[in-house]
Amino acid sequence: MAEPLLVGAVAYTPNVVPIWEGIREYFAGTEAEMDFVLFSNYGRQVDALIDGTIDVAWNTNLAWVRTVLQTEGACRALAMRDTDLTFATVFVARAGSSLRDIGDLAGRRLALGSRDSAQAAILPVHFLHQAGLGEDDVELLRIDSDLGKHGDTGRSELDAIRAVLDEQADAAAIGVTTWEAIGRDELMPDALTEFWRSPMYCHCNFTALDALPAERSDPWVDHLLRMSWDDPEQRRILEMEGLRRWMRPNLDGYASLFEAVKQQEIPARW
Repeated sequence: MAEPLLVGAVAYTPNVVPIWEGIREYFAGTEAEMDFVLFSNYGRQVDALIDGTIDVAWNTNLAWVRTVLQTEGACRALAMRDTDLTFATVFVARAGSSLRDIGDLAGRRLALGSRDSAQAAILPVHFLHQAGLGEDDVELLRIDSDLGKHGDTGRSELDAIRAVLDEQADAAAIGVTTWEAIGRDELMPDALTEFWRSPMYCHCNFTALDALPAERSDPWVDHLLRMSWDDPEQRRILEMEGLRRWMRPNLDGYASLFEAVKQQEIPARW
């Protein structure tokens, strides 16, 4: 029998452990058994994937871009969440603000999340540039919370929101999932408004090197895609990981981030 597939994930929150224990249990007794190993940050996880310590990495979009760049494309995306296909960045301001569109940020102060967060820092700058705005036009307040986690904890986005509420910034750039979570929080005052939303892009994916044989990865992916929302135990795992079903990847959804990384000269490895 082949060794279990070893999957890496970053421990950005305590519930990562029960999520991956549940996923491991889901694969137990199948032809695609797996185990997992947790990392403190995405840099170490990408290194582990490239040096062969792990077989598959549960990567953010920035970790995917960096894997592609470091391997000169000798890697492949295996699967992603349905929610990873429809990710977006949202610009928010205080309720009653005169901001109505991204172009209105000229002469204003924009709070950004951690510099390694695609949704809250890298892509927002990219979208500003597409709107004809540079750092001479918009003052950027960068909040580097939880570096190495690629924005997974959401802490820097909440810090950016706090800067807006405290009137230290006119607007904040946050991921759509953070914005939706705020909307579900009954304790959050109705103090913010969305004034611009980006085109959709892709977020996380399971990444493997081309060197991983298809006869090892294909059964694992096939079984992953069969995880069902209709099964109560499987639904519990899906809910914790923030999806309803696993999907085949859409690589076109990473084009904007590849462009942003190149234009901003973000290194392939930190």
